[in-house]
Amino acid sequence: MSSSPIALLSDFGLSDVYVGVMKGAIAQIASDIRVIDLTHQIPPQNRLAARFCLLNAYRYFPPGTIFVAVVDPGVGSDRQGIAIQCDFGYLVGPDNGIFSGILAQSPAISAVTLSNAAYWRTSEPSTTFHGRDIFAPVGAYLAAGVPLSQIGNPLNPADLVELSLPPPQKGDREILGHIQYIDYFGNCITTIPRSWVQDRHWFVRVGDREIPGSLTYSSVSPGELVALAGSHGWVEIAANCGSARSQLAVDWLDAIALIY
Repeated sequence: MSSSPIALLSDFGLSDVYVGVMKGAIAQIASDIRVIDLTHQIPPQNRLAARFCLLNAYRYFPPGTIFVAVVDPGVGSDRQGIAIQCDFGYLVGPDNGIFSGILAQSPAISAVTLSNAAYWRTSEPSTTFHGRDIFAPVGAYLAAGVPLSQIGNPLNPADLVELSLPPPQKGDREILGHIQYIDYFGNCITTIPRSWVQDRHWFVRVGDREIPGSLTYSSVSPGELVALAGSHGWVEIAANCGSARSQLAVDWLDAIALIY
């Protein structure tokens, strides 16, 4: 019987050896584990970006997948390392809120702290690279079938750190939301669900700019701004063949309004 796959996410980039070293640590434990790179281009220390990417990816993986996520500005501090069992598989990484988007949709069945050094790469892990010394090895052992209960001490899921976003506010003719993610293209994904604007005529207001709601990027001329319901299920603001972020000079958590 084949082992469960591991999906890796980090803010390590691809210029250095960090990602490859994590894969090497996994292979030292079980060389047949299939490792899938979710992304390693999370902006440095951006927990909101990690939260969004994990939330919008986990449902597309086979049951039993172990998600090892390392966006960890608190590495070496007193923040805990955790492993969480959900109905779709496992989450492994720092307890800093990056899993809270997933957990809002698929609550934890059980959770542990990564306190059993027998499942680390070394009993004296680096204070700056827990991805290599703790998270990747724990993910490998889980993928190979080690029970979660052996990995560490039980943790009440209610005590997990939550990284929350301001919820969208719906009025009579207006929805107030925020930008929760900005992708490689400069598309700005909001916190407003796609379902809230279906079968409506609407536009988005950012500052003094009014951006028409439409169906596709090509609904407007190249360089023009457009708002649409993206494949991820949220209203997004884009520029056809351009960057909405650059045009609007916006950032994570900036406020927007949708008028209908």
